[in-house]
Amino acid sequence: MEDTNSLIEQRKAKLKSLEARGIFPFRNKFTPDSQCHAARSGFDSGALPEGQRVSVAGRITAHREMGKSMFIDVRDQSGRIQIYAQKNSMEEKAPGSWDIFTHLDLGDFIGVTGTLFRTKTGEPSLKLESFTIVAKSLRPPPAKWHGLEDTEIRYRQRYLDLIGNPDVKEVFLKRSAIVHEIRAFFHSRGYVEVETPAMQSIPGGAAAQPFKTFHNALGCEFYLRIALELYHKRLLVGGIDKLFEIGKNFRNEGLSRRHNPEFTMLEAYQAFGDYETMMETVESLIKYVAQKVLGTLVIEFKDAEGKVTRTIDLTNWRRAKYNDLVKEKAGADWFTVSAAERRQRAHDLGAEIGKEFEDFEVTNAVFSKFIEPTLINPTFVTHLPKELVPLAKLTPDDPATVEVFECCINGQEISPGYTEQNDPIQQRHTLEHQAGGEPQKLDEDFLVALEHGMPPAGGIGIGIDRLCMMLLGQESIRDVILFPQLKPK
Repeated sequence: MEDTNSLIEQRKAKLKSLEARGIFPFRNKFTPDSQCHAARSGFDSGALPEGQRVSVAGRITAHREMGKSMFIDVRDQSGRIQIYAQKNSMEEKAPGSWDIFTHLDLGDFIGVTGTLFRTKTGEPSLKLESFTIVAKSLRPPPAKWHGLEDTEIRYRQRYLDLIGNPDVKEVFLKRSAIVHEIRAFFHSRGYVEVETPAMQSIPGGAAAQPFKTFHNALGCEFYLRIALELYHKRLLVGGIDKLFEIGKNFRNEGLSRRHNPEFTMLEAYQAFGDYETMMETVESLIKYVAQKVLGTLVIEFKDAEGKVTRTIDLTNWRRAKYNDLVKEKAGADWFTVSAAERRQRAHDLGAEIGKEFEDFEVTNAVFSKFIEPTLINPTFVTHLPKELVPLAKLTPDDPATVEVFECCINGQEISPGYTEQNDPIQQRHTLEHQAGGEPQKLDEDFLVALEHGMPPAGGIGIGIDRLCMMLLGQESIRDVILFPQLKPK
């Protein structure tokens, strides 16, 4: 088998040969009048008659020589179409064109004009009349052009993954459609889309490790944001009553099947709403997007052989209190026994308990390890311990909890939401406790904004990457992020 360097040199030699003939692929222009899929489907449906002349452009992904004729596949974003080239016909119209055609390699981009016809096998095809080489691929495709499986190559060189795996490309086209429909949903409800700073002097809105950077002109450190929340609440103070943002967050933490240091987040806030308002919003949004993009409310996960391993029914939404779920798993007396007993019981169950864990963290470790992964169909887990969400309002009849929900689907949190804390005195007290006596961690500008008066409101966050994993039946967050973070080679 020839090595890659040898094949590259062969392709460069072909390029020089073309240039010697006055053909300069990288300078050529070609404007298609149809996408490949549209040409095929139009012919199949009868909208385009046999003999109709069309022009398509794309990458060559297959070629089959048959003596004085050749079949090639040309693929664009929409799909592929087969091109039939015949030597005698080409030479009659343009002497020397067949020889030029043979300089084409897998991966080259060409524009083709021809007429639609159907082969003896019934394949909708285009009989070539003329062609233009618009880009020469100087590197050969991976050994497995169709069905690239090497995950290292797939993630580091995503373009090869998109070329070799049409199903992968379809995932990302649907992701784009999902984001489009999210925007359409919020605009239809009168929300205003906003943009807030990605560099912040004090990172807030979540408990996470930030990335640091330095602003040379201002001579001070900034942080990449870990959440959108605190700037959105400033806008509620300013009188924007319904707002949303889709933006990047950054957390300097580990990577896993469900975590990427750079991720896309939706946050939305509605003045005069509460956690109940936002539960309705989340349910309606997810059902709307699934129906619009997928045409179904039943999501199937499949294994490598295409066998369905589990389904998610988006018509079946459940509500359950956090404490009730914990008691179902860890014992009905969980919240009445001593903290030491809870720690021992959690340890016996197999939860990962750190020595420094506070009591609420022990309980949450049990929830995260043994309860959340079982929540496959949509479940709103409500009334979480107040320590977990310092920016939410206390539950009136249970001051140990807050008016919060976590929407869990497919065994992971998709969306938290809550009744926002708008009491500036209570909010300052909570954030001071969270800061542990370090005043530099307090966002005084945010607290001053609250003192000007923020309306009661409900808010939500939705991890776009996790939502796409769930809707598109993907098991890893890397399979819904075009360029996931990887350790440099």
